[in-house]
Amino acid sequence: MNAFSKLTIAIAMSAAASIATAQESGHGSHGSHDAHAVHSGSQAAAPAELTDGEVKKIDKEAGKITLRHGELKNLNMAAMTMVFRVKDPAMLDQVKVGNKVKFAADRVNGAVTIVQLATAQ
Repeated sequence: MNAFSKLTIAIAMSAAASIATAQESGHGSHGSHDAHAVHSGSQAAAPAELTDGEVKKIDKEAGKITLRHGELKNLNMAAMTMVFRVKDPAMLDQVKVGNKVKFAADRVNGAVTIVQLATAQ
């Protein structure tokens, strides 16, 4: 378990460093405005890139949902089953165990959080 924890921390730190490097790389003073515009656009578009998932468990009291999900590209996470916080507890009233969903997740106050959730059609 200890080695696993160290590996998990190393992977998280590596991902954070990769993101920071990608944000800082490549653009001169003229390109920095363009990079900012692209970054701003990607923030607005991020919730629109929804990931497929399946509801495995709902914990309304804790404001959490367990989903089996596909890759979360914006968080550099592989497909897996995990517990998420939800940005708005009312989201949990819209789904039930077994539902196929589409969702967007992001880091909110350091926790991976569902910021958009809808049943799949």
